[in-house]
Amino acid sequence: MTDGALIVQSDKTLLLEVDHDKAADARRAIAPFAELERAPEHIHTYRVTPLGLWNARAAGHDAEQVVDALITHSRYPVPQALLVDIADTMDRYGRLVLEKDGDQLVLRTTDRAVLTEVLRHKKIKPLIGDQLSPDEVVVHPSERGTLKQELLKVGWPAEDRAGYVNGEAHPIALTEDGWSLRPYQQHAVDGFWDGGSGVVVLPCGAGKTLVGAGAMSAAKATTLILVTNTVSARQWREELLARTTLTEDEIGEYSGARKEVRPVTIATYQVLTLRRKGAYPHIDLLDARDWGLIVYDEVHLLPAPIFRMTADLQARRRLGLTATLVREDGREADVFSLIGPKRFDAPWKDIESQGYIAPADCVEVRVTLSDAERMAYATADAEDRYRLASCSPAKPRVVRQIVDQHEGEPTLVIGQYLDQLHELSEQLDADLITGETPVKVRQELFADFREGHTSLLVVSKVANFSVDLPEATVAIQVSGTFGSRQEEAQRLGRLLRPKEDGRTAHFYTVVARDTVDAEFAAHRQRFLAEQGYAYRIVDADDLAGA
Repeated sequence: MTDGALIVQSDKTLLLEVDHDKAADARRAIAPFAELERAPEHIHTYRVTPLGLWNARAAGHDAEQVVDALITHSRYPVPQALLVDIADTMDRYGRLVLEKDGDQLVLRTTDRAVLTEVLRHKKIKPLIGDQLSPDEVVVHPSERGTLKQELLKVGWPAEDRAGYVNGEAHPIALTEDGWSLRPYQQHAVDGFWDGGSGVVVLPCGAGKTLVGAGAMSAAKATTLILVTNTVSARQWREELLARTTLTEDEIGEYSGARKEVRPVTIATYQVLTLRRKGAYPHIDLLDARDWGLIVYDEVHLLPAPIFRMTADLQARRRLGLTATLVREDGREADVFSLIGPKRFDAPWKDIESQGYIAPADCVEVRVTLSDAERMAYATADAEDRYRLASCSPAKPRVVRQIVDQHEGEPTLVIGQYLDQLHELSEQLDADLITGETPVKVRQELFADFREGHTSLLVVSKVANFSVDLPEATVAIQVSGTFGSRQEEAQRLGRLLRPKEDGRTAHFYTVVARDTVDAEFAAHRQRFLAEQGYAYRIVDADDLAGA
């Protein structure tokens, strides 16, 4: 027995003792290949999955490194069968390789039996052309993405070395007026460019847009940028104008309001996935120019139709940007096969320790339902209970108390239910931003907040993603999208831009105890717990002393 912080079990779970003095080192060592499943106070449970191991393999980690991490940090001997299984699983990646052979796309193998096996699958057989030899078959270029999806499903992920078209050249360079990419941003750009496609995972506030700009300057080609909403599109435009040599005439916006196709075009997922009479009228945007690079902002939110469209874009360089690869729909494997594997992932606490994002204090404030509320909750249908608990009348008083505690500090009150947010807006005498707020008004209110003209905003989930509010230091979450881990990460991320005075950010989530509200809150917190954030739990009656 050694003094390790991990207990490695034969069912592929890893138990991390959070209070151990080597816990941070152990968490960092297993982060490239293990996924957090549960995160109560003292013991966090991780699981080793094939997709996690293949992501690590694609990022340059080999089985020897994974095994060494487990043996080094495990308190007890690591089960031999698990080590063998890890080595075998990682060895599956790369036995099938997609390559170009002249004008042909070819699937090759270093293991003839593997190719024979996968060719017998009924969903793979139609994607394959002529067999050139016992070790290689022709693949139609249009099936490159779909084939990778299907191979991953049967447990034989293909390494894609078929390369990329350069696309239409266009001069793009980063400006040099008093700034440069941070070291981790440059590493992210280099990691992406070396692989040609894939995903960069960085915390909110760590400059994912600048990584996108760096990739564009490396490509020096026409670029299509896909974003979550029009506000995000405008912020990308402003950042590119400030940080690159691009001019206003070179950047187009393709959204509900505008339909501009220029050398750099920023389009919303919404407009691309708009469907009329069974067809996607704006799908031609993907072929409107000979794009050299496609950037997917907030790739964890990629809608299903975009996956289908991306399957046809495998010859284009593709960059996914996100704060978390967690997808609540379980389609991480599609991100891996169609956008590309994880090329760079910086632990949030590492970026914090370097001073590039603000430290954060996370507090769960628990309120108690009144007897009447508890009875209403107990007799409600299952589908109504979360809303009842989330919108408890006990919450506004607590929100007011927290706002008063942080009077004058830039504060966001964030929630899911519009009637609850309207009520809070009135009680706090604060402006409200929802999906119904016109884009121009949203931009004006966000600008007032950034410039210090107002210090309090009530916002719906429209502020979860791609909204740049670097001044925000306090967020109060009153309701969320059930147990969405990605949403929790994004909401905390609104606070993580470093503050000039070095102050700590404060993230409060107000939860009704003994209800599904508390259960969903615990689930939402899992991803942040993996990043090293611990939630303090405070009773609403004790809030003043917290």
